[in-house]
Amino acid sequence: MDMDDNKRRRSMLIYVLIAIVVYLAVSQTLYPNLVSSQVTETSYSQFLEDVDNNKVVSAEIDTSNNEIKYTEGTGDSQKIYKTTAWPNDDTLATTLKDHGVDMTASIPDTSGDLWLYMLIAYGLPLVGLFLLGWWANRQMKKQMGDDGPSMNFGGGGFGMGGGLGVTFKDVAGQDEAKESLQEIVHFLKNPGKYNEIGAKCPRGALLVGPPGTGKTLLAKAVAGEAGVPFFQISGSEFVEMFVGRGAAKVRDLFKQAKEKAPCIVFIDEIDAVGKKRDMSINSNDEREQTLNQLLSEMDGFDNHKGIVVLAATNRPETLDPALLRPGRFDRRIPVELPDLAGREAILKIHANDVKMEHDIDLSVIARSTPGASGADLANIINEAALRAVRYGRNRVSQEDLEESVDVVIAGEKKKSTVLSEHEKEVVAYHETGHAIVAAMQTGSAPVQKITIVPRTSGALGFTMQVEEDQHFLTTRKEAKDKIAVLCGGRAAEELIFGEMTTGASNDIEKATQIARAMVTQYGMSDKFGMVALGQQRSRYLGGGAELTCSEGTAQEVDAEVQALVEEGHTQAMETLKANRFKLHEIAHYLQKKETITGEEFMKMLKRDDGFAPQFSAQSAQ
Repeated sequence: MDMDDNKRRRSMLIYVLIAIVVYLAVSQTLYPNLVSSQVTETSYSQFLEDVDNNKVVSAEIDTSNNEIKYTEGTGDSQKIYKTTAWPNDDTLATTLKDHGVDMTASIPDTSGDLWLYMLIAYGLPLVGLFLLGWWANRQMKKQMGDDGPSMNFGGGGFGMGGGLGVTFKDVAGQDEAKESLQEIVHFLKNPGKYNEIGAKCPRGALLVGPPGTGKTLLAKAVAGEAGVPFFQISGSEFVEMFVGRGAAKVRDLFKQAKEKAPCIVFIDEIDAVGKKRDMSINSNDEREQTLNQLLSEMDGFDNHKGIVVLAATNRPETLDPALLRPGRFDRRIPVELPDLAGREAILKIHANDVKMEHDIDLSVIARSTPGASGADLANIINEAALRAVRYGRNRVSQEDLEESVDVVIAGEKKKSTVLSEHEKEVVAYHETGHAIVAAMQTGSAPVQKITIVPRTSGALGFTMQVEEDQHFLTTRKEAKDKIAVLCGGRAAEELIFGEMTTGASNDIEKATQIARAMVTQYGMSDKFGMVALGQQRSRYLGGGAELTCSEGTAQEVDAEVQALVEEGHTQAMETLKANRFKLHEIAHYLQKKETITGEEFMKMLKRDDGFAPQFSAQSAQ
């Protein structure tokens, strides 16, 4: 018997029990009052008195029970009484005849009436309550879906589909992950080929990566390519209020998977149930029981039938080691943020869903979005389409795409914020300081845009640099140059106005982060050398690094970080002093126009051949 039959039988039993309980409660309270209201007991002397007063219309003598039932009145005023017959009263028949009473005497066969009474009194209420419960169950199923649980305190329904219409063609920027999963697809399609040589399909594959990189999409694509059923459940769904229900859900899930094999079981956010087991005060017995059941089930199923467990998480460091060992999750597949080519491929896939002009250059957008995930890129395309509709166009332009990048990075333009002329001038010098320091560095990313339009993120302006090519390594000099560029805004304020403003808060945060990573993680410190003094937390969730050194060393680390940032600040100040006139010219032009392109900036900077000879930056595309 399958799982659906068991659920139906349990539901039917619950309905019958509820119906019986309700009927007993109703019958105990109402039925005695109903019987007593129909027949009234009275004395034999009262009966004779009513006969003498000509009140009795008819009388029925039950010789088997030695009982007399008599009726008074007719129609709505009719009343029924009963009394015990007087023994050996030979004159009763004559008395009743003299007063015109209709007399009957019989030994009735009440078996048929009794069955009819039992049917009406007991059967009909039970049937009615059962039908009412069945109707209520159907309504609940319509609202929750056909696979939803209905009065089922054990297992639960699991989202299942086959094919899902998603294939590897719908996934871009994850070629290595697709290659690792392609072998699972081949096994599900043709398991006999692997069995002949004695190879076993991996029991499970763990997809690890930052949010929005396409882990769930990859799992669906595997099912779509293989054409097999796809069971999807979140790790949080195993965490139940009742003790033992999470483990029951795990059993039900794998039981259904065995019946539908070959199939794919996908557990999203498995860290919700697969955290490390320990004896700390924050341990959860219910979650640990669920994890133990999951470990047991993954050891127990026969993967020759073609059951593959896929799981996704962005916190692999919190998972229990027993869950990650070979034989359970045999493969760990990184799903990282896409590189430059991957970003362009993802943009092309999402661009196929919207109408675009013919001269769109997606490579510019890909270069402008380093560190963006697939979900971020999809959002950029959608924001561009929304902007085109907002401005009354039926196709997306290059301008819409570039503006959508700014919206995702810094937010919408904040129309309510109107800067005073002095504040606008300060912001213009601040952003121009960033741009000039960046342009004066060898190998620095070209400046693409400078703007002093306030954004909803809180930024009063920003300078965008775009790399020409993808870089995977950063030298010590490049890291120092990045710190100098970040210090360029504050240096320009000090050089021109002799004051400091709060506008450099984000620059200070980023510069300090780079300097601390140089000292504690990258071994780029002259004082500490190649020693790791920190450890990164929650790598895929953007967690910072925590120090793993003594308190005394931590103080020396702070001093080294301070020295690196101050060195970058000094470098930025010297660069701006050497290009003071260009700083004035470009800042005044930016203050007037509010937004300039990298090409405009470079033309103004190159106009005088007497500027610093070390300049070799390329113009932005």
